[in-house]
Amino acid sequence: MKLISWNVNGLRACIKKGFLDFVARSEADVICLQEVRALPDQVEIDIPGYTMHWNPALKRGYSGTAMLTRQVPRAVYPGLGLAELDTEGRVLTAEFDDFFLVTVYTPNAQRELTRLEYREKQWDAQFLKFTRRLEKKKPVVFCGDLNVSHKEIDLANPRSNRGNAGFTDEERAGFDRILAAGFIDTFREFETGGGHYTWWSNRPGVRERNVGWRLDYFLISGVLRPRLAGAGILADVLGSDHCPITLDLG
Repeated sequence: MKLISWNVNGLRACIKKGFLDFVARSEADVICLQEVRALPDQVEIDIPGYTMHWNPALKRGYSGTAMLTRQVPRAVYPGLGLAELDTEGRVLTAEFDDFFLVTVYTPNAQRELTRLEYREKQWDAQFLKFTRRLEKKKPVVFCGDLNVSHKEIDLANPRSNRGNAGFTDEERAGFDRILAAGFIDTFREFETGGGHYTWWSNRPGVRERNVGWRLDYFLISGVLRPRLAGAGILADVLGSDHCPITLDLG
């Protein structure tokens, strides 16, 4: 089963930059999207073989998640089931026969870290509880823009960015807790070296010089490790300031 995750940084803009062509040649079974920044009635999208599922934010033009699936899921659930955390459309879960698939767009701590406490004390804690509850029923795959680079190897300039949003000790500790709960960072099962990023600033020349951050991940329940056949980063795919990432399950 081939899965793709992509923060499209605005689905309507990404469509104008080749999104539909990418989907058509991807051969993916499911494509998980974050930061769609649109409502279903604002996007004309009809891709043969795929069904679109949405969880938009209440605020127009902001946040939101979606999935394109070939196989019809047994069920689709928006949000975490917590009203105070679900207004921004940041989580969408599809239940398949043998696992849950969750796409997540984790809140950014913001430039002055104004949202760090919310992220650490509320969002990260509740999202991990949510995935652990799902695991009581069946294994979990979750993916998306987690808005954190876990290790120094995961961004080009760790020293100058220490303490900045996406590379604070608190955010990195949150990722540690995910791994301690038994989830596997799939990309690191295949690649231990540096220089592999999924987001680049829009400043001129930054992407060309590969001055980036790894912010996007596929994580899986430990029991799925025997099925892990591949995980990758499609750094050459344009259309957003993030690039797509892939997961192959046997």
